[in-house]
Amino acid sequence: MTARSEHSASSTFADYLHSGVFWLFISTLAALVFFQEGFNALLVAWQLPEYSHGPLIPVLSLLLFLRQLKEVPVDPTPVTDRGAGVMLLIFAVILGTLGKLSQIDEVVAYAIILWVGAMLLISWGWRQGRHFWPPVVHLVYMLPLPGVIYYKVSTYLQTISSELGVWMLQLINVPVFLEGNIIDLGVYKLHVAEACSGLRYLFPIMSFSYIFAVLFKGTVWHKAILLLAAVPITIVMNSVRIAFAGWLVNYVGLEYLEGFSHFFEGWIIFMICVVLLFMLAWMMLRFTGSRMGLVDALDLDTSGWASQATRVRFIAPSRALILSAVLLGAGSVAWETRGQVGTVIVEREPFILFPTTLNTWKAGIPEALTPDIQEALGADDYHSVQFRNPDAAAQVGLFIAWYNDQTKGGTHSPEICLPGAGWEIAKLDRIDIAPQVGFTEPYNLNRAIIQKGQTRMLVYYWFEQHGRHTAWDFAAKMYLLWDSITIGRTDGALVRMTTPILSGETEEDAETRLQEMFLETTKVLPRFVPGLDA
Repeated sequence: MTARSEHSASSTFADYLHSGVFWLFISTLAALVFFQEGFNALLVAWQLPEYSHGPLIPVLSLLLFLRQLKEVPVDPTPVTDRGAGVMLLIFAVILGTLGKLSQIDEVVAYAIILWVGAMLLISWGWRQGRHFWPPVVHLVYMLPLPGVIYYKVSTYLQTISSELGVWMLQLINVPVFLEGNIIDLGVYKLHVAEACSGLRYLFPIMSFSYIFAVLFKGTVWHKAILLLAAVPITIVMNSVRIAFAGWLVNYVGLEYLEGFSHFFEGWIIFMICVVLLFMLAWMMLRFTGSRMGLVDALDLDTSGWASQATRVRFIAPSRALILSAVLLGAGSVAWETRGQVGTVIVEREPFILFPTTLNTWKAGIPEALTPDIQEALGADDYHSVQFRNPDAAAQVGLFIAWYNDQTKGGTHSPEICLPGAGWEIAKLDRIDIAPQVGFTEPYNLNRAIIQKGQTRMLVYYWFEQHGRHTAWDFAAKMYLLWDSITIGRTDGALVRMTTPILSGETEEDAETRLQEMFLETTKVLPRFVPGLDA
């Protein structure tokens, strides 16, 4: 190589080092490696019907960004306000690290959104970059909800949808009975999973309504209505689907239901909801006296978007941009060198060895769950059995579900499962039972009264994690994160005890029976659900 060519190569490399695009590219590569668990979580979630729209979200967010960029003129003055971007970057790295340490990949996925916002603020500065929040916020729609929130929200929406669908059936004189989320049509029972399959399109519809609201030229309250309308529209449409299915079974025949269900479980519901959003926007325009047509009311001008993408060349190199590349790169190297955190596997006895006699209480034959319930539960081991005492007025049911790794799904709260099985939670209190049973250390659990028709039951349930007894499911998730980082354990269990409140007896009578069994169970529980010293 000649001196001239060596000088040319050196100059070219120096040009790269002084290019903002180069450091942005390096930072992006480093982010792909550092946040790889988050990207893996997204790929897994996008295979589910509820999040199958996920791959479209980054593309739509990019188009929204180019649209926003048209409204921000090129500013030739140096960017000096990158501090907010650096702070957000550091927070994203911390959150991503916590997710990696706790092996909760969804947390790493949430950190990706923060990193995107940080890079925009670092590249354009706070004064210009803050205008790009709509496309960044839109990226949230590609993320899977945390399991606890997802099950609570879906259960609540399922209940509303089922009740509304049954109300519609009663309006048209179709005999129907609602038991929890099981719709009994006499010749056919519509289960919660079937009744609410239309709700799986709630998330893509919410994403569409967000874009629709951003592009709509109406007032802020118009945009807010369009954004919030996605939820009630989806619930109502799913209720209509339930009602029509009931009418079909009652008047046409059960054999036509399967074809109807397949037809309306596709994108038909989504398209109808989209049409309803357009109708809502048109009605608001007419209500406010606007002379704009619906097409004119949407900012659908795409001219110049491609040229906006070339503005990336104006991004100037900066210490903040170099810091982002170095920080993520060093974090990736440090993580790979350190190796993935291993989950501590604890020794425990399987539930098949659970005692059949606890003092004067005798166990019946263990009950096997149906395959669909086992799949929904996702437990690595479980025990379901009824204990009887000849001196007790009623039996006590014991159910324990064990998880080797709660980060891969984890325990489902009975607050979700019981209503779906037709039980109404009449009363629920989180209590420390220690003073009542003579324990010296706190023992937190949930005390619930549930009922189905004339049947009432008293229920104790709690989350058992490494010697910690937790009543609140959200707190259990936070403890899981902490224990995963500090002691490397992600195992745990759900423990539930039930006894009927018989006719003629008080809640206190049932509670005495339940507490007696509770004391006997907690004596042997550590063998099967190891505590902190395991």
